[in-house]
Amino acid sequence: MKEIKVPELAESITEGTIAEWLVKKGDKVEKGDPVLELETDKVNVEVNADYAGVVVEITKEEGEDVEVGDVIAKVDENGEAGDAGSNGQEESADAEAPAEESKQESAPEEKPAAASQSEGQTTSNSKETVASPAARKRARELGIDLSDVYPRDPLGRIRPEDVEQAAKGGQKQTEAPKQDKQSAAKSSEKTEFDKPVERVKMSRRRQTIANRLVEAQHNAAMLTTFNEVDMTAIIKLRSERKDKFLEKHDVKLGFMSFFTKAVVGALKEFPLINAEIQGNELVLKKFYDIGIAVSTDDGLVVPVVRDADRLDFAGVEWEIAHLGKKARDKQLQMADLQGGSFTITNGGIFGSLLSTPILNAPQVGILGMHSIQKRPIVMPDDSIEVRPMMYVAMSYDHRIVDGKDAVQFLVRIKQMLEDPYDLLLEG
Repeated sequence: MKEIKVPELAESITEGTIAEWLVKKGDKVEKGDPVLELETDKVNVEVNADYAGVVVEITKEEGEDVEVGDVIAKVDENGEAGDAGSNGQEESADAEAPAEESKQESAPEEKPAAASQSEGQTTSNSKETVASPAARKRARELGIDLSDVYPRDPLGRIRPEDVEQAAKGGQKQTEAPKQDKQSAAKSSEKTEFDKPVERVKMSRRRQTIANRLVEAQHNAAMLTTFNEVDMTAIIKLRSERKDKFLEKHDVKLGFMSFFTKAVVGALKEFPLINAEIQGNELVLKKFYDIGIAVSTDDGLVVPVVRDADRLDFAGVEWEIAHLGKKARDKQLQMADLQGGSFTITNGGIFGSLLSTPILNAPQVGILGMHSIQKRPIVMPDDSIEVRPMMYVAMSYDHRIVDGKDAVQFLVRIKQMLEDPYDLLLEG
């Protein structure tokens, strides 16, 4: 019998959450075959089988947290497909156990055989014990009757830590007295003011995003400056060049390449915005790796366009399209996300007119793009014209960047975007 363990993932990643099993007990696997998808703080990664054989036991369920080195499955090298061995039989029995346990655990002999209950309450004994798969598994291992476990979850769901507490001899003194399941359910309903709710566990990535955003606000002296860009020239240039650009480079000419090239040009003029703080030192970066924020179903990720200063417009557009597709397909690697020096985020694609972007620590600057709206603008000759305008926002760490430099940085970006032909020639 061989064990499949969580492998070393990356220097900064020591744990993850099982997102999806790609095999089940009885399946035959070859060495190197993917067996599960693991969600980490930054990316989803596939864990591969270290041995060929038949999966006879899965020791960790979907949704469980695991650490590097944890045993997640066992493989019989001499097994045949469809034969999970004795462990598989036990697991098959376990798979049917929740429904059977629910009936047994929630039907004490002293209760009346038939109780009239209204729809919307706990209507059957089989529904009275609500426990996660991990909690049921732990209860079987410890020989604990789930009906004797007090759930600390307000909605009455039993979790593994509740089972552990019951195994240690009951509730903590600070907990409320144990109630029967029906009373506990009613209590939780009152807690929620008789309104329906749904509890959904935050994904590991969402937890990480939340922690990093709060950390950025706590650790940086963050300030935002705003300006607006007249997009007339860029829209005209794109209209003139887009067909030939697509034909020549097999990629569309979008707005992001203009903004990326403008950011690189401005960073060269204001090097402190391409820096970070390490201890009592400033680290001035002599490279231009630009992070492009991408929204996915699992949350925001920021893959990095490497050496953007060395890429032409087609190279930038191709990299952005390629990284965006990898992000949406959950194929990003750690190397795609590390080491950026400045970030661009485009809330305009969702209709945002104005926002204050949060720094992508340890970077000290981030540019926010927004929706393009036609607005009446007073021209230099005092005439009024309707122009396609975009508000832009630049958040920065005031510990490094003075307000004067931040304002001038954003003004320089505005100037380059409003005269994009020079950018195109240089790029």
